[in-house]
Amino acid sequence: MRLEPRVETPFYLWIAAPIAAIAASLVIAALLVMWAGAEPFAVFGLVAKGALGSQFALLETLTRATPLIFTGLAAAIAFRARLWNIGGEAQLYGGAVLAVLLGTGFLPLPAPVLVPLLFIAGAFAGALLLLGPTMLKTRFGVDEVVTTLLLNFIILLFVSFLLEGPLKDPMGLGWPQSRRVIEAAQLPRIIEGKRLHLGFVIAIAMAAIVWFVNARTTHGYEMRAVGFNPKAARFAGMKVDWVMMKVALFSGGLAAMAGVSEVTGLKGNLTLDLSPGFGYSGIVVAMLAMLHPLGVVAASIFVAAMFVGADAMSRQAGVPNYIAHVMVATALLTMVVGMLFTRFRVHWR
Repeated sequence: MRLEPRVETPFYLWIAAPIAAIAASLVIAALLVMWAGAEPFAVFGLVAKGALGSQFALLETLTRATPLIFTGLAAAIAFRARLWNIGGEAQLYGGAVLAVLLGTGFLPLPAPVLVPLLFIAGAFAGALLLLGPTMLKTRFGVDEVVTTLLLNFIILLFVSFLLEGPLKDPMGLGWPQSRRVIEAAQLPRIIEGKRLHLGFVIAIAMAAIVWFVNARTTHGYEMRAVGFNPKAARFAGMKVDWVMMKVALFSGGLAAMAGVSEVTGLKGNLTLDLSPGFGYSGIVVAMLAMLHPLGVVAASIFVAAMFVGADAMSRQAGVPNYIAHVMVATALLTMVVGMLFTRFRVHWR
């Protein structure tokens, strides 16, 4: 048995791979649920009900999916060009820091001007955070997986320093948190009295923009070409290093927009627990979507539904909500295997 590269991947494989990955993760989760002494179908029913069974549950799922769309797009556009951006957490917090610096009264501007400015400034911060590791990769061949991963811990320590020092809220009763952003810097709620905010609409719009760039622009073509074969792209006259820089700016900016969205739309201030791992979950989202920008939206809602539904299920069934983490992790692993078979076929001799 050996693997042979496919000349052309059948369309049904692009559909079957994510379905098979999700199905495999459900089977593994069912075994763990049975081990915990519960009925799998009842537990999965509670997960679905907790994530989609009411208006409140659905809106909570979409709210949880909003930062995942941003970080999933960031990972998808970088991975498409074979820039392995593992630093989504650092870029997210970079955007959040800029949102707090500029949104707590430093710029007394009206909301229609201030909110877009915060997103632009936050995206700029995230882009710079990824630009450094990308330059090290293109100039000196330094592995960006290591540099972007370590940058997550550096930025978290830096944010901790800011929250205990320059950005600490003097009215926060000693808690490590920043001051709240002013009202003009806050994103409006889509439904009054609910937590879903305009950041979800912005995330959907960014997914459409990324799809258009990928499919209809020269940059998208160059990005795919560099990701498929950088040597051939360079031989064809493309400036591979410059393409990687543009990808880094785009990817880092998208991840940072997740931090701006969480601060201005949901939390209102910066804390160390702003992100429960959105940067890492974005990688899972991108892989489940097979790096397709529009698929990122669906994959984000699926992953968010798992987490939101698992929290509700845990309270009713007595099964630990960590089952959601198991399902997401196994979905990633099975998706990697599925992507392998979309590019290669098994040849028996």
